[in-house]
Amino acid sequence: MSLSTFLQQCLTGISLGGAYALIAIGYTLVYGILRLINFAHGDIFMMAGYFMIFAMASFPWFISIPLVLFITVVLGVSIERVAYRPLRSAPRMSVMISAIGVSYLLQNLATYLFTALPKGYPELPVLKKIYQIGGLSASFVTFLTPVLTLIIVYVLMVLINKTKIGMAMRAVAKDYDTASLMGIKINRIITFTFAIGSLLAAVGSILYFTDRMTVFPFSGSLPGLKCFVAAVFGGIGSIPGAVIGGFILGLGETALVATGYSTFSDAFTFVLLIAILLIKPTGLFGEKTTDKV
Repeated sequence: MSLSTFLQQCLTGISLGGAYALIAIGYTLVYGILRLINFAHGDIFMMAGYFMIFAMASFPWFISIPLVLFITVVLGVSIERVAYRPLRSAPRMSVMISAIGVSYLLQNLATYLFTALPKGYPELPVLKKIYQIGGLSASFVTFLTPVLTLIIVYVLMVLINKTKIGMAMRAVAKDYDTASLMGIKINRIITFTFAIGSLLAAVGSILYFTDRMTVFPFSGSLPGLKCFVAAVFGGIGSIPGAVIGGFILGLGETALVATGYSTFSDAFTFVLLIAILLIKPTGLFGEKTTDKV
């Protein structure tokens, strides 16, 4: 393999990993606040793909992108309000079952509304333009994805560590009941967290489907599971961990495809999950938690 081919594959892997990282952050944010695995998150990502298809049929790309981001946030917040908020004081298993139910609901709703046939993802001219830098040749979205991911993560870390609402999020994540007693509006913080997670799923959807070009009702299932694995690998609840996990998954998958083992690219994700659970169950950056008696 020549150096330029190697660098090309690395760029592709980092780009895919950036999209995974954005979606994985959504899992890790919700888990950090609610201790809930939002299994519907991958399907929100899928619905964002459909929203873009229909938005681009009526509007130019510079209107469609913010419109899709807004609609996806509304969907995510609505799911929290309807499916999770009424179960706030229920056993954790009940909330998890509700999350799985919402996932199946979105998949079947998409099948009913849009049929199970794959639909072509619209071409966004600004993202599909080919650029050449030295020996590397790729679409703008391939160069943009890792850079945008790092910028978003930096902004998110500043938000969480330097702002009032970020302090409230950390307080709720640390001790839900005490934060409520201290006057923090729990429902508002949780809604804000779901809004951020859904926004990142929408951004990840645009970056991911721009290169893959087809959307179908189950196109969020496998990427959603992979991003969940990325979050667990990095230490679920840790934003830097989710990002590193996403990049490792993207690079690993691309390396297997480049070496002719594309059949095992999906299996690699779950082998990685088993390995990290055996070696370090809390993930790379996860912290051990103790139950209070």
